[in-house]
Parts: sequence; structure tokens; C-alpha cells
Amino acid sequence: MMRAGRMGVGIVGAGHVGPVIGAALAGAGHLLTGITPGSDPDRVAAVLPGVRTVQAPELVAESQLVVLAVPHDELPGLVAGLAEVGAWQPGQLVLHTDPAYGTAVLAPAAAAGAIPLAVHPAISFTGTTLDLRQLQAAYAGVTAPPMVLPIAQALAVELGCEPVVIDEADRPAYAEAIATASEFARSIVGQATGILRRIGVENPGGYLSALVSSTFDRALREAGTD
Repeated sequence: MMRAGRMGVGIVGAGHVGPVIGAALAGAGHLLTGITPGSDPDRVAAVLPGVRTVQAPELVAESQLVVLAVPHDELPGLVAGLAEVGAWQPGQLVLHTDPAYGTAVLAPAAAAGAIPLAVHPAISFTGTTLDLRQLQAAYAGVTAPPMVLPIAQALAVELGCEPVVIDEADRPAYAEAIATASEFARSIVGQATGILRRIGVENPGGYLSALVSSTFDRALREAGTD
């Protein structure tokens, strides 16, 4: 498989996802050019010690790979806004991590000559270094134009994930599956811990940990045999 090579990586988005993606790519040998400012600089520093804080237009202009890890509703406006100020560079890679979008949302960057990639690591990010271990056991949904799909796959592997190709037209259905699994798990665990707490069980989350993990593992194994 084609490798993306050693690159300068800029992270746009300092929430739970961006710093972890940056740490994983740095661990794979890439150089971090910086990260955009966020609301919790101490958490970012714990994941990416010593990283520069740079405003998005400047960061994009100096990075060979730009990772966009921002909330779903902000992504289209961000891409278009950076295009309006001329930040996108011909030949640079631009990767977003949103499950619902393919590469069409990156059209303003592609029009400027950037190479669009969509890579969604299928884990629930905590925004801590614990996520790096979770990435090693995860899959990632990748979408990209055919000529550059190997680059998207290589970057998923460098994050620690096994890449699974998702067609552009299938990204909404893919996002629905991700949301269903995530929301169902949180809802059921929340209901069960609430019941245990009401009857006086201390640390209900810890009490249910092994049960929930083993039950989900069994359900996933049974799903895999269909």
C-alpha cells in the first residue's frame, strides 16, 4: 500500500478528536506544524506537549497535510471560508474526520488544488492519550477519489486503524450506523446505571463494566457470523 510519507501536519480543531489524531500521526513519524486554538489548552497540552497554537489560515498555508477535526455543522463553512482567504495550497492533502461527509464537502479546497480525503476512526474519543490505544484496535471509514484512495488508506493505517472503504454515496448510511451504535450504547448504560444508583449500588458504572463489555463483545461476534 502506498504511504503518505513524512509530512508537516496541521490540526484544525482542538476538541476531543484533533489532538489525538495529531498525536497518532506524530507517533507515525510526521511533524506537527501546529494546532488551532481551543477552549481547553491544558487538555491539548497533555496530549500534544509543546505543540504550537496557530490560527487556521496560517496553519493551512504552511502544512502539507491539514486535518479538519471540527463539529459536523462547522465543517462546510470552515472549508469554504479558508478557500475565500486563499489558504488552500495546490497538492496539499486535506483530511476531515466526520463520519457523515465524504469528500464533496471539501470541494472548495479541491478547487484550489488540494487533495480531498475523508477518514473517520470509529471510536468514541475522550480527548486523552487513552484514545491512542483504542485506535490500535479500531477500524476507519475512508473515502477518497480513486487515484488517492491509497493515501487515505495509508493514513488510516498510520493512525493505527484498519481502513474500510466507504463509497461517497454511502457516507450518510455509514454515519447513521455509527450514531445508532453510539447513542444506543450510551442510552442503555445510562438507564442501567441510574437504576442501580437508585437502589444503592455504589459505583454503578464500575459494577456494569465487565457485563457491558462482555455483552457487547458477544453481540459483535454474533453479528460477525451473519
